[in-house]
This record gives sequence, C-alpha cells and structure tokens, in this order.
Amino acid sequence: MIGEANVFGVYLPWLLVLATLGLFVTWGLRHLLAATGAYRWVWHPALFDIALYVLVLLALSSASRFLQ
Repeated sequence: MIGEANVFGVYLPWLLVLATLGLFVTWGLRHLLAATGAYRWVWHPALFDIALYVLVLLALSSASRFLQ
C-alpha cells in the first residue's frame, strides 16, 4: 500500500483517499442494486450497506498494491 498521496500540495494518507473513493463506488453500487430490486432480498439494509462498503474498501486496498 502506498504511504501518502499528494493532493494539491497537501499530503493525505492513502487510506483516506481509498476510503473516499470507496464511498463513491459504494454509493453507485447501492443505486444500482436499488434500481434492479436486489434490496428486496436484503434482511437488514443498513448492515448490508456497511458490509458492501467494507468489501469495496478491501478490494480497492488490494488493488492499490499493484500501483507501486
């Protein structure tokens, strides 16, 4: 994992950058799942959303290993 990212002259932890990107990806996936009706099969939507965010963040952090 990369240590820090330079965003307009401000050094930010790479995990913060990934977490922000993960929020946008999760937001898009939530809207896609809601549009297709997949939320009808979800017992607890809030718990599902948090689990989805954790999985997206894990996937992004695993993929960022190849950026080095």
